[in-house]
Amino acid sequence: MAMASPREIFDQSGPLHLLNSFDWRNTFHRRSLAASLVKGVYILERDRQRGSHWHDARAPPWWERFHFHLNHALVDDSDSSYFGAVFELKHLPPVFDQFGPHPPRFVVAFRGTITGSLTRSDDTKLNIKCVFDKLEESSRFRAAFEAVWNIVAVAGPSNVWLAGHSLGASIAMLVGRNMAKSRFRLETYLFNPPFVSIPIEKLIKNETLKHGVRIAGSLVTAGIATAINRGRKDPGEDPFVVLSEWMPYLFVNPSDPICCEYIGYFEHREKMEGMGAGKIERIATRYSIGSLVSGAMRRESEPLHLLPTAYVTVNRSPSEDFKQAHGIHQWWQHHFQWQSKLYKFN
Repeated sequence: MAMASPREIFDQSGPLHLLNSFDWRNTFHRRSLAASLVKGVYILERDRQRGSHWHDARAPPWWERFHFHLNHALVDDSDSSYFGAVFELKHLPPVFDQFGPHPPRFVVAFRGTITGSLTRSDDTKLNIKCVFDKLEESSRFRAAFEAVWNIVAVAGPSNVWLAGHSLGASIAMLVGRNMAKSRFRLETYLFNPPFVSIPIEKLIKNETLKHGVRIAGSLVTAGIATAINRGRKDPGEDPFVVLSEWMPYLFVNPSDPICCEYIGYFEHREKMEGMGAGKIERIATRYSIGSLVSGAMRRESEPLHLLPTAYVTVNRSPSEDFKQAHGIHQWWQHHFQWQSKLYKFN
């Protein structure tokens, strides 16, 4: 049976609606580009495992269609796998709004876990580090942060994007947070980022009960945080407030238990403000009970998955199974069941 060409593979799987035109001012187009580059990292690693040569590699169409080239891959020292890639725009498009959203010179993209592959063991170890808020100690994060820092030093923060899916979204989020604390706020696309908590959004269907559980959680979290902080000296500038000026784009699916809790996390903040309990929630929203118990506060850090500000897009289209709800492919599909909203920490 004849092998499909890279172009045929791309045409079958990629954003067909962008084959003839691309508008940098269109947020859907920008999201589709970011998702496609992340997909390119997945295929790049698949090509490596297949031992593909460049002439039969399947990954290049995922970035070449958008006039990017692979500057270099990011390699995990522990298993020599490609966990990320730096893509560089070949040339600026002939027409774009110089005063509006402009093309990035570089996009740094990170893949998630590849199941049933040679990298599954190391990917799983990284997922466990995410659960215990230890991702910052991993070699992948250090390699990712060093690469992004060096690129920003050359190109400037306005010319660099971050993008990631699942585990890769956690890496992109952690890199973005650290850059934002240094006042470099990078445009960031986070697809199905893990929220390390019980997925109340998916487990409890009754809205009244769900809201009650969240209120109780906020009261307990705020109470513990206040008790631990009582009597401490002012540590200086609040890192959570510093982060509030960074606005990553989050893309979540309510049928995906890995990321769906972001929906409730941000909606609950608004509800607490409306109830007049905003002060309590402003304390609770930056901590998790797990982080308080484990002593994360003593490290003067906050859990990775808690964000002050985000532009959240929810895919309300029905999902047949977990694979579809968690997949990267949904974020370049052309349909109209999206709900997007900016949540900003005050």
